[in-house]
Order: sequence, then C-alpha cells, then structure tokens
Amino acid sequence: MFMPTKTIHDIHHALFKDGVLCAKKCEISLHPELKIPNLYVIKCMESLRSRGYVKEQFAWRHYYWFLTNEGIEYLREKLNLPQEVVPATLMKAQQSMPVATPQTPAKPGGFGRGRPQQ
Repeated sequence: MFMPTKTIHDIHHALFKDGVLCAKKCEISLHPELKIPNLYVIKCMESLRSRGYVKEQFAWRHYYWFLTNEGIEYLREKLNLPQEVVPATLMKAQQSMPVATPQTPAKPGGFGRGRPQQ
C-alpha cells in the first residue's frame, strides 16, 4: 500500500516514543493521537509485525502493538537515534522516597462486622 513517507515516519516515531501503539479496527476513522487514518497505522504496523519487530494483540475491536527488542534496534537505525534513547516502556519510573508517617493503632474488632471483641 502506498503511504506518504512522512506518515510512516510519524507512526514509527510514535511507536518508538511510547513502546506501544493502539488503533481501533475502524479503517475510515483517524487515529486520535497521530491524526492519521487508522488504515495507514494498521498497515504500517502489519508490516512491522510480519518482520517480527512488534507483537500484536487484538481485543474488543482494538489492535495493540508492543515493540520487541529487534524492533527497538530497527527503529533506532531507521530514525537515526542514539543508543541512550529508549522507549517509555523501558524507562525506570522515578520514585521518590516515601515520607514516614506515624501509624495509628488499629481499632479492635476487625472489619466492622459483629460486636467488638472484649
């Protein structure tokens, strides 16, 4: 299928940025984030799936694609990205240290069922 190169580049960039991509099966509607017809997104991802660069999951009229390690390397090369850039699914979440709060003693009686234990 003929697709503009800019469209393919936008799809690949969105996939690499998040590491996952979702599209509704309705081919005539536009993708909500990319503003590209869903048919283009589905066919582009079908091409990547046939080469083993993404894993596909289909549920409730939605396609879900997950980038594989081979796909990460392929898109890095195709988009000319350095090795330090990774998809959002591979980045560790920045967790702040939880602040210690004093614990209140538990009330006797369990979960509020029945009379309190004496």
